[in-house]
Order: sequence, then structure tokens, then C-alpha cells
Amino acid sequence: MARNTVRGAVKYVEAEAEYFARRRLRRHAAFWSIWALGVGAVISGDFYGWNAGLTTGGLGGLLIATAVVAVMYYGLVYSIAEMAPALPHTGGAYSFARSTMGPWGGFSTGLAENIEYVITPAVVVAAMGALMQSIVVDIFSISGSPWWNSQPFWWLVFYVIFVAINVLGIEATMRATIFVTVLALAVLAFFYLAALLSGKIDTGAWFNIGDNGEQVPNGEGSFLPHGVKGIFQSLPFAIWFYLAIEELPLASEESVDPARDMPKAARWGMHTLLLASILTLFINSGLDGGSYGIGASLTPLFDGFKAIFGDNMGAALLGLIGLIGLIASFFTIIYAYGRNTYSLSRAGYFPRFLSITHGTRQTPHVALIAGAIVGYFVVWLQWQVTESGGSSNVVAAVLNMAVFAAVISYALQCLSFILLRRRLPHIERPYRSPLGIPGAAVAGVIAVVSLVAVFLNEAYRPGVYGVAIYYVLGLLYFAIAGRHRLVLSPEEEFALTLGEHGHPEREGYGRTHVGDIGEAGEDRPASR
Repeated sequence: MARNTVRGAVKYVEAEAEYFARRRLRRHAAFWSIWALGVGAVISGDFYGWNAGLTTGGLGGLLIATAVVAVMYYGLVYSIAEMAPALPHTGGAYSFARSTMGPWGGFSTGLAENIEYVITPAVVVAAMGALMQSIVVDIFSISGSPWWNSQPFWWLVFYVIFVAINVLGIEATMRATIFVTVLALAVLAFFYLAALLSGKIDTGAWFNIGDNGEQVPNGEGSFLPHGVKGIFQSLPFAIWFYLAIEELPLASEESVDPARDMPKAARWGMHTLLLASILTLFINSGLDGGSYGIGASLTPLFDGFKAIFGDNMGAALLGLIGLIGLIASFFTIIYAYGRNTYSLSRAGYFPRFLSITHGTRQTPHVALIAGAIVGYFVVWLQWQVTESGGSSNVVAAVLNMAVFAAVISYALQCLSFILLRRRLPHIERPYRSPLGIPGAAVAGVIAVVSLVAVFLNEAYRPGVYGVAIYYVLGLLYFAIAGRHRLVLSPEEEFALTLGEHGHPEREGYGRTHVGDIGEAGEDRPASR
């Protein structure tokens, strides 16, 4: 990497053929794999997390928030369905923003998405650890807190197992993704049917939160116990019903046919998640404890099972079944942070060693392990802050941290869609969003409103402030060092040649060289 050239405020370094040879991915994913990747990443949102919105807004506040958030996600998902096959790069959101807003826009978007995907598994593993600890206690009647049944121990176990599966190869990853996603959906379907057939759903239980947040008899509570403010405070928890569906473009360079499969998988994935969120909200909130009890639960689905079948050994076993949904999201979002880190590293935005892939399995094992270390540290630190025992507070706090980063990336992706339509109208678009620019604009506005709403929950602000500081530090790193070390990865090629090059499935890697792009100036096609 000796030769380099300056382009505006950044510097590109020439990458030799060996550079990309050490950073290969393998194509394997088809429609069902991509659909399962998107649904699996989100499905744990129906198992836990969403219910804290009942506490902040009551059923009415969370219901309205969910409707608003669903509009945002449809606008975002249809925009992504158009952009992903047009820019078929592992970079995903970073790739979209890089082609429209330059290196700074690309890095700002990619960094926000990276934070989201590293923190989100930490949210999930916090719930997994608490549930696993509880299940072991119920089954074996353990007293005290031995180290081998502590929550930090279970976090470590889950990270080791599921990072290892991701390292094994894209084939093993996608097979496991389909399996755990379908199994998680089967658990939800079983729960819905069991609840409906049990006759134990009480619609009055939806309204058992008083105007001051206290529990009142079923049916005597308010639709909006905390008023309009409760709607805004519930937005982060409504987002949890759908957060991470946008990770699908990260599979573009491992997709067999991204032009055909990516848009279809994104649309059907969103339809699947919408149906699940509606059923979960109304059915789970109508069981024993109602909105008040379920809202305060760390494991609402588990508590829903206990309301149906009783609190006994069978319920503990059902808890193990419920763990499947959390595993599905934990496993698939590990995939997401691995590919996001890989793409930003391959392009030089992150340290380049993070993008090295396994020699035979061709998976970004360095990025996967690095993300697990950071994620474990995040959940451990939040655990310490909440005095090593407030599991529900840990989950809600880390959830808000993830949502903060997510909505920043959403707003920037929606802006990218609008700018792509205006600035690069000539590029090939295998699919066009029927919602167009208006759909992206509405989604972007809701994302910005949601960003503000994250700060309304006072108890969770410290964690959000911490993520904001980390985000700013990341931008400072890019300003000081990262911008001088960029590499012409496919995402950068596409942006600098205005879409003429940078199509990995057609050209491979390294078609454009630093000598082709010249000195500082506007992006323009490279010489052929």
C-alpha cells in the first residue's frame, strides 16, 4: 500500500491484490436465508423489551407509538429494498450514505449502525442471562448465586457459542438462522393459540394503569395514563418490535441474487414482523397482570406462558422454549455487527486488521470476536451501574442506547434514499420503492422525533449520553486518523465512479485504482 491520492478531505491508499484476497466473502444466501436473517434479528422484540412501553405510556400510548413506528419502518424498509440491490455492498447503510454524502456522511451513518449492532446483542444477552439464571434456579432449586449460574457467566457462554457458529461459515450461519427463526415464530404461534384458546385473556387487563402510574382494577385505568407525553416515551420500546430489520443489505455480497431476493425478503420480513407485533401487544397485555404487570416484567412472554399453564416445572421448561426467540436475535445480529465492522474496516474507516477473513471459511472472524468483546463490556458496565441486580433496568437502559444509535442511522439512510434519487438517477435500480421520496421523508422525520424521544426517559439518559460520547469520539477518530487511510473497497469505488464500478458480483474487487481517481475534486467516473 505505497501509492496514495488525496480526494478532498480524505486520502486513499492503494490496495494490492493480496489485500482483497485476505478479505473474501462467499456467496450462499438466497431468499429464505435473507428473510430469516431479517425476521430473526428482530423476533426477540416480541419476547421482551417492548413491554416497558406499557409502563411509560399504557396500552394506548404504546399502541399509538407502535403505529407511528410501523409507518417509519415501512418507509425505511421500502427505501432499503430499492437501495440494497442498486448498491449491492456489504456496507449497507454506510454504502448508501457514502454515495450521496461523501466519506463523512458514509462514516457517520456506518458508525451509528455499528454502535446499534454491537449494543443490540448486549440488550438481548442481558435478557438471556436473566432468563437462563431463573430457569436453572427453578429446575434445580438452587439457592444463592454460584458463579456458574450468574448472569455474567451466561453472557459469556452465549457469546462464545454463537460467535463460534458465525465463524464456522456462511452456510452454517444461514442454516442456523433459518432454523432458529422458524422455531421462534413457532413458539410465538403456539403462545398466541394457547392464549386465545385458554379463555384467560381479559380485555379489561389492558387498562389497569391509573393516571399516576399505579395499578388499578382491570378496566378502570386510562387509555393514555401518562397523556400525550407517554406516547413519545413509548417510542423507543415500540421501535424494539422492528429494530434490526434494516440489517438485510449487509448480506448483499453473500447473497446469490441480491437484485431479486433482497427487496422481496425485506418486504415480507416487515409484513411478518408487523403481524407478530400486533398479536403480541394485545394478547400478552391481556393476560394475568395486564398492562401493569406485564409492563414491569423482564420476561413478559414467559410470564404469559405461566398465566396460561401455571407457575410450575412446566413453566420453567416453557421458559427454555422462550429462550429460542432471544437466541434468534442474538445470533443474527452478531452476523450484522460482523459484516458492518468488516465493511468499514475493509474501506479503512476502522483499523484494517478488523476486516481480515478466515482463510478457509471466509468469515470476518476478527470483526466478530472484537464486537463480542465490546458488547460484553457494555452489558457488564451497565450491570455494574445498576447495582448488579436490576435486570429489567439493565435491559431497558441498554435498549435505549441501541435505539439512540439506530434512529440516527435511520434518518441518514432515508436522506440517502432521497439524495440517490436526485443525484444518481441513472444507476440501475432492479426494484423501485412504491412509497418513493415521500415515504422516505416521512420515515426520516419520525426517526428524528424518535431520537428526541429517547431522552425523555430520565432513568435511561446516562447510558444514552455514554453512547453519544462514544459516537462523537468515533467521529474525532475519523477526523484525526481514519480519513487518511481509506481504501478503494467496492463501496468507495461505486461512490467515486458514480456507479460505473464497484459491483462485486460482476467485477470482483480492485477494478479502480488510486491513479484513476485523480486529485481532490467532485466524484466522477474513473478512466476505463
